[in-house]
Amino acid sequence: MIRFSSVSVRYGEDAPPVLAGVDLTVPEGELCLLVGPSGVGKSTLLGTVSGLVPHFTGGTLGGEVTVAGRSTADHPPRELADVVGTVGQDPAAHFVTETVEDELAYGMESLGVPPDVMRRRVEETLDLLGLAELRDRRLDALSGGQRQRVAIGSVLTPHPRVLVLDEPTSALDPAAAEEVLAVLQRLVHDLGTTVLLAEHRLERVVQYADSVLLLPGPGRAPVLGAPAEVLERSPVRPPVVRLARVAGWSPVPLSVRDARRRATGLRERLASRRPPSPRAPAAGGAPLVETEGLVVRRGGVDVVRGVALRVAAGEAVALMGRNGAGKSTLLGAMMGLHAPARGTVRLAPAPGDDGGPVVPHRTAPGALLRHAGLVPQDPRDLLFAETVAEECATADAEAGAAPGRCGELVRRLLPEVAEATHPRDLSEGQRLALALAVVLTAAPPLLLLDEPTRGLDYAAKDRLVAILDELVSAGHGVLLATHDVELAAELADRVVVVAEGEVVAEGPTARVVTGSPAFAPQVAKVLAPEPWLTVGAVARALEEGPE
Repeated sequence: MIRFSSVSVRYGEDAPPVLAGVDLTVPEGELCLLVGPSGVGKSTLLGTVSGLVPHFTGGTLGGEVTVAGRSTADHPPRELADVVGTVGQDPAAHFVTETVEDELAYGMESLGVPPDVMRRRVEETLDLLGLAELRDRRLDALSGGQRQRVAIGSVLTPHPRVLVLDEPTSALDPAAAEEVLAVLQRLVHDLGTTVLLAEHRLERVVQYADSVLLLPGPGRAPVLGAPAEVLERSPVRPPVVRLARVAGWSPVPLSVRDARRRATGLRERLASRRPPSPRAPAAGGAPLVETEGLVVRRGGVDVVRGVALRVAAGEAVALMGRNGAGKSTLLGAMMGLHAPARGTVRLAPAPGDDGGPVVPHRTAPGALLRHAGLVPQDPRDLLFAETVAEECATADAEAGAAPGRCGELVRRLLPEVAEATHPRDLSEGQRLALALAVVLTAAPPLLLLDEPTRGLDYAAKDRLVAILDELVSAGHGVLLATHDVELAAELADRVVVVAEGEVVAEGPTARVVTGSPAFAPQVAKVLAPEPWLTVGAVARALEEGPE
């Protein structure tokens, strides 16, 4: 169905190739998972299938890519629309209408699908993706995860033979991600649709894949094969595969169910060990941010309702919940982006200040940065310069930091990125890491992070966790809104679960996540009922021996 023949892509005559030596075939009716470290060319490879490369992104395409017998070099995306449906990392970039229902119908209108067929397919897609209640909602009023589902739905309605998806679950809560993956499975199994899907959160997807296509990095040939075989050789592995290596299991399991069947011996080895204790907040007790009875209204609707929350110095708190629960709005209220309809938000005075608590929506943005810093879901909101080096120089100057501080953080988070690179040429995950470095340069007392690992591979995520751990140990506070249960397990001391704008659960990470199938990390599911959360904790316990 999809054939790559000696494919290479380079941007600029003197630039090294982004892709080289891709020579393989993805069969019809398979779900093929594309994996590899951030920045190795996964989005570029997907673009060659949809025709976006080279027709819209530029660059030089060598070799040939054919989809259902059509060369994507000879057919631009509009001539492939009946065969290939594609959703990129930024779903909003694909929208051309104003409401959910109109967006689902637009692709079919462009292809001349009869009205009665259009109506039926729109209704089917609304049900499949849980969008029925949002059918009349404006697209600009949706949460990030809701926009992702609409974008996926808009390419499903024309019933393409091939679906190309770039990080389709990155903005989705665990339950919504499962719904989307179930739909993709149904398309593959029942309709014979071919799905080529790039995803960093392999723990969500790999058990559904028929094959895995690995892009290892520069100078190494791509590998296509059975998931277990490829992931044993891959530099990126989901937690269950990493746990298998620690436990010495071979062949490696890919699902929690298979791992649990193998875990009896590992549970016995861990029986005399104790999971690590949660980190205690810094002494002093004064919160860096505190809300009381907070209500935030947007579009005439109470999005945040009666929330009481505090984050102290020296602790990391994960804010979790389904898409549209109000997490991003809550973070925005803490940065003065939304004025409370009722209740209060207070930030602690900056170090050295003699005044009292700070009210965010009554404080100038420049002054607010001395108290808190926010990294939003869309990193482009913080990036304006022409090169990574210029972004870093500006960040150092605005933060009053020593020259080179931002560059040092970028090198830690993105060791593979050159200083002369334009931010627009980075992958979505790399842009996010650059935005994180810009905000971290100022080292504000309170860090607010909205989906900070979207688009990051496991190695980049580990580097981010190490930096945040250092800041928390130095007395900073971190509040992160995330659907990444593995990140919460690695970093958070407490988890706060929000539903319909209200706090419905709060407590130590181990207690909250192990009590919820939706928010439990893979290791917790495999080793339940004992509260082991991460592969690193298990590995350290086995190395240290019994107590």
